Amino acid sequence: MSSFSVRFFAPQQPLLPSTASSFKPKTWVMAAPTTAPATSVDVDGGRLEPRVEEREGYFVLKEKFRDGINPQEKIKIEKDPLKLFMEAGIDELAKMSFEDLDKAKATKDDIDVRLKWLGLFHRRKHQYGRFMMRLKLPNGVTTSAQTRYLASVIRKYGKEGCADVTTRQNWQIRGVVLPDVPEILKGLDEVGLTSLQSGMDNVRNPVGNPLAGIDPEEIVDTRPYTNLLSQFITANSRGNPAVANLPRKWNVCVVGSHDLYEHPHINDLAYMPATKNGRFGFNLLVGGFFSAKRCDEAIPLDAWVSADDVIPLCKAVLEAYRDLGYRGNRQKTRMMWLIDELGIEVFRSEVAKRMPQKELERASDEGLVQKQWERRDYLGVHPQKQEGFSYIGIHIPVGRVQADDMDELARLADMYGSGELRLTVEQNIIIPNVENSKLEALPNEPLLKDRFSPQPSILMKGLVACTGNQFCGQAIIETKARALKVTEEVERLVSVSRPVRMHWTGCPNTCGQVQVADIGFMGCMARDENGKPCEGADIFLGGRIGSDSHLGVLYKKGVPCKNLVPVVADILVEHFGAVPRQREEAED
Repeated sequence: MSSFSVRFFAPQQPLLPSTASSFKPKTWVMAAPTTAPATSVDVDGGRLEPRVEEREGYFVLKEKFRDGINPQEKIKIEKDPLKLFMEAGIDELAKMSFEDLDKAKATKDDIDVRLKWLGLFHRRKHQYGRFMMRLKLPNGVTTSAQTRYLASVIRKYGKEGCADVTTRQNWQIRGVVLPDVPEILKGLDEVGLTSLQSGMDNVRNPVGNPLAGIDPEEIVDTRPYTNLLSQFITANSRGNPAVANLPRKWNVCVVGSHDLYEHPHINDLAYMPATKNGRFGFNLLVGGFFSAKRCDEAIPLDAWVSADDVIPLCKAVLEAYRDLGYRGNRQKTRMMWLIDELGIEVFRSEVAKRMPQKELERASDEGLVQKQWERRDYLGVHPQKQEGFSYIGIHIPVGRVQADDMDELARLADMYGSGELRLTVEQNIIIPNVENSKLEALPNEPLLKDRFSPQPSILMKGLVACTGNQFCGQAIIETKARALKVTEEVERLVSVSRPVRMHWTGCPNTCGQVQVADIGFMGCMARDENGKPCEGADIFLGGRIGSDSHLGVLYKKGVPCKNLVPVVADILVEHFGAVPRQREEAED
């Protein structure tokens, strides 16, 4: 077991203007179908031997478990990626030319792989020499000062610099060059941000209720828990080697709303609020994930923890995954594959023995999330639980913003709110703590009237898109501009009377989460009417979020992108009650 420990500082809560807030799984598989994890599996005792050990403060795969490991594992063995941060290796890299970095395998692996532990992703294919930087932004809460700082970073990169709101309530900034990184990291620290351990085989941004602390209907304020999770994962932004050598990436969320804005069914660990014998705590879901070959919804661990055990439980699950997870084929290294292999009861016992008390309570039957709940729309103006205050949700088309946009968002947060912004998993932004006396003026601000509307069209408000091949080397098609263009053209053909969520992803890695959308578009190569290769999309239908969540299924393969508009219009008419514009006009 790890001897690593971390002191938790009190979560820094944004100052509120008034009183503070006190299924059935379905699997989509691209390859062979799988079955739900077995409850009990016969597991050889040797299989439960931890595969990693601590050496000089870092966790290393033992020699006897190195046969058949994937190339990324070999790179981690050659040098622990966290050393670039914890031992200041980034400072030396930043002084080298890219030509020199590319000459040696060690430094080339640094820039293409190990720097992802610092949140830096080299865009070798489309922006050679430039990086995307992913932050840690627990619960999606940020400040105007942090937003201005990020704007100042991307502004210097001109047309190469921009920022995206991600599907994990996070910021990604683009255009970064390596010589600037040490100074950027210092600047992030000065405004209370970090990019540490946000990529590759690490825990991704902890997601929570975007309306935490202000929602009149909330179950629990998720901010203290997501803040503590982030502090634990990064050791208060100093680096935590104990959880930085996982077999693959790992997602966590804390649910605080009946609306399930947090999407618990697609997280590796989801905390579901529940009481037990008069105590407040959480039931646990585990194993939800998306990948190119398999997508699974999270399943119950049959365990409940008190609110005080949120961090020990997270640590225990991560250590079980770190110690026992498969490190061969990267398509089979997510945590659900380990649960499959061990069975849920053996996996649960491995988690239990890593808890401080060496046991886990069984799940509570007093879940607090209401099963029958119509998911609320947070876009537009809504009253807060604090009397006299409201929040306003604004639509950020496919999550893309420029430096000037960020500065203006920061100004609006200061002028109308409390200097705070909230990012959502649908790539939108919420300005909380707006005095009701200012509500008339805020929607008339030019940025909201011209760019980021609080009241977008029905189809636009549910639009999500990954980065696409503008910047991402794995994307097969362009997504963001195409998603907007297709949606605009479809809206001219049909009238839709109820929300329809459309998600775009550029490749099977499904960063755009197409399987949870009403209509999903996954980039692929297709063939046009002449049989020639062209950009296309596989279309998915039927994904749902909320208490009756399930994953969508493949509806139509290989539709050329240039043919998508009439196909989508037909889908909306046939499956979502849309009315063709010509018929609607005739009836009028």
